[in-house]
Amino acid sequence: MNRKEFLQASAALIPMSMMGISQAEAGTPAASGIPSSANKSNANGALKFNANGKFKIVQFTDVHWVPDNKESLAAKERMEEVLDAEQPDLVIFTGDIIFGKPAQSALDSAFAPVIARQIPFSYTFGNHDDEQGMSRQEIYEYTKKWDKNLSGTTEELSGISNFILTVRSSDGKKDAFVLYHFDSLSYTPVKGVGTYDWMKDNQINWYRRCAAAFKAQNNNEPMPALAFFHIPLPEYNQAAQSEKTLLVGTRKEPACSPAINSGLFTAMLEAGDVMGTFVGHDHVNDYLTTWNGILLGYGRYTGGKTVYCDIPWGNGARVIELTENKRELETWIRLKEGRVINRISYPKDFSKEPW
Repeated sequence: MNRKEFLQASAALIPMSMMGISQAEAGTPAASGIPSSANKSNANGALKFNANGKFKIVQFTDVHWVPDNKESLAAKERMEEVLDAEQPDLVIFTGDIIFGKPAQSALDSAFAPVIARQIPFSYTFGNHDDEQGMSRQEIYEYTKKWDKNLSGTTEELSGISNFILTVRSSDGKKDAFVLYHFDSLSYTPVKGVGTYDWMKDNQINWYRRCAAAFKAQNNNEPMPALAFFHIPLPEYNQAAQSEKTLLVGTRKEPACSPAINSGLFTAMLEAGDVMGTFVGHDHVNDYLTTWNGILLGYGRYTGGKTVYCDIPWGNGARVIELTENKRELETWIRLKEGRVINRISYPKDFSKEPW
């Protein structure tokens, strides 16, 4: 089954209300460009580079947990195996975490492996998470009870899961790396214009303010950053279809991106801070490529066979290791039975010049 067949099969499950304009939370905007959630991770020193100048992230995506469905146990098994092997500093879930009712039971089970291990984690919403009887806001409020959940929200932005986590320097004295989280929303608000919604101006302008504020506190140099969200940007297809780009990994379907390019990639290019973006959504893609100097990456489908997932060696996770004071990263895919594939160093392995 591919995405088209999956959408046709599940169309009847999508509430008509989900086809309208995505929810935007009202409130008072932060006085500075950086919301209070930007420093949430630093309140107790939860996130910082270790003494060797390393910081490891595991990305789980599209867990698609369905309560009382034995196929979901494959997701639990893989998450536990990856966490025990990699011992990450942070886990980021990039959407479509749950795919069945009751939503609270699905959330409890999907997050159980990280909660049991007391690993700091965060998440962004996918297009299916709020179709299980709880709104995005209700899910956010429900999951706040877990003390290792570092997820935040920023008022007056479209969607809920727009927030920032910072990684502190190894000596704990300053912010050294930025992890942007975006809510990539759900379905198109304009009939006949594609299938999926696009990043809104308020989200992009918020990002620009944050990037400028971090640059100001970093001796006027862009602070190294990554961005995580669910639905890939249109640039994923541009890059993957170009004969001038290197593609590492599996690509079994086009990126199911919005039909409208609202300019988040352009904003990142201009700000100069984001080294790469990591998404999910397309279950049979796990590739990395670059476009105009920014790494465009997928996670590895993490769920069981509750949805289409015909990718060699089945479910797994992406691992990303950062190095302090360097605009570099290493990343790989970890699968079952300890199998590790597609390990690359960025930007070295994508450089046109020898290192």
